[in-house]
Amino acid sequence: MDSIEQRIIAIIERNRSTILSFARDIYTHGELGYKEYRTAERFKDMLAGLGLETIHTGLAITGVKGYLRPPDKTPGPVLSLIGELDAIRIPNHRYANPETQAGHCCGHHAQLAGVIGAAYALTDPTVRDRLGGNAVFFGVPAEEYGEIDFKKALRSEGKIQYGGGKSELIRIGAFDDIGLSIAHHSGMQGITAGNGSSNGFVSKVIRYHGRAAHAAAGPHLGINALYAAHLGLAALQCQRETFRDEDSVRIHPILTRGGGLVNVIPNEAVVETLVRAKTSAAIADADRKTDRSFKAGADAMGAGYRIETLCGYLPQLPMTAHPDLLAAADLAAPDRRRTEVDKNHHFPASTDVGDLQHIQPVVCFTTGGIAGDLHGEYFDVTDEEEAYIITAKIFALSAYGLLKNNALSAVQTIAEYRAPFTKAQYLAFMDSMIRTEEKDILEYD
Repeated sequence: MDSIEQRIIAIIERNRSTILSFARDIYTHGELGYKEYRTAERFKDMLAGLGLETIHTGLAITGVKGYLRPPDKTPGPVLSLIGELDAIRIPNHRYANPETQAGHCCGHHAQLAGVIGAAYALTDPTVRDRLGGNAVFFGVPAEEYGEIDFKKALRSEGKIQYGGGKSELIRIGAFDDIGLSIAHHSGMQGITAGNGSSNGFVSKVIRYHGRAAHAAAGPHLGINALYAAHLGLAALQCQRETFRDEDSVRIHPILTRGGGLVNVIPNEAVVETLVRAKTSAAIADADRKTDRSFKAGADAMGAGYRIETLCGYLPQLPMTAHPDLLAAADLAAPDRRRTEVDKNHHFPASTDVGDLQHIQPVVCFTTGGIAGDLHGEYFDVTDEEEAYIITAKIFALSAYGLLKNNALSAVQTIAEYRAPFTKAQYLAFMDSMIRTEEKDILEYD
């Protein structure tokens, strides 16, 4: 351990109480995607308190991007440390925000605490002077892909194009000056480095249109949109055995609207779903079968439909653990077990980290200190040392490893990475997945 690494650890230890206080505050004030106004303000205020001269706010509605050095005066690669701003709707969680019903049951508050803790260390003049290039402390919105109707409304208002925060930040150019990133997630497996693959997905909103009628006196005069949705969901279930096991297909619809009064034939029903799979080809196959199923439900009842498909996330790309990250984890937690993720491990959930990986290298790690289920009401932080403090140390020490010696390691990492897409190719692919299909109510003579 060199003197700068010792200094980084000492600075984070010295600011332990502030980091923990910030983490607890965010944990108890969860906000949903593209609505993280308080969280973004707190993150920005913490960065401003550390003397950062350049802080951009309002990126993709709520994103915050703070530069270690003024960007127009700093040559060399730019490294971002990513913390996600949003929580998920878990109203029964004991720390759910009563105003938003959102709880940080995925550990995004731990990411933010880790980035802020790293900012304390990297803004220290002695540490900063040993870093080449630049660093960005990046609070990014909307990693969780929920509230599809809300995001569609934002899109129709011209405020966003994509439902995922990193995708939207890529689109607006917020990652244009960044060459590589460090991303963290909380995990039940403790401290890990590297990542396997994950599912990508598209999102759908299916609206069935029927005809209202008295449910008892004149049901024959109506077209039951709820029954059309029921048949569509049943048809989708019958598709399950047609999916290959190795494609890890996951389709999990919810019914968000199914009628207004019990004595009126429902004239509208709305289904939201994500269609996930391991590869783009498998996503396309499952997507076609999902559409067929929901259209069949409409045809059976003579209902109309409108199926809106939006691009979701691309699959996460497997990456071996970066040497600087491994060294950082060992220094940050010498007495704790650290493992490297098997590149062949597949995670059937999704993350927009995969989208960023398609255009630039992303160094990934997890820390533990949590219990219960991710995305569940019994999620809890059981070890603040690992969840927050060790996370901050790994962020900071990894950044130092990448940016020391005139950012030699960062330069090499960027040069050796083979991104599947340019930014233009990525945007073209994402836009190609956006479509709407509709059909009117079937009228009889």
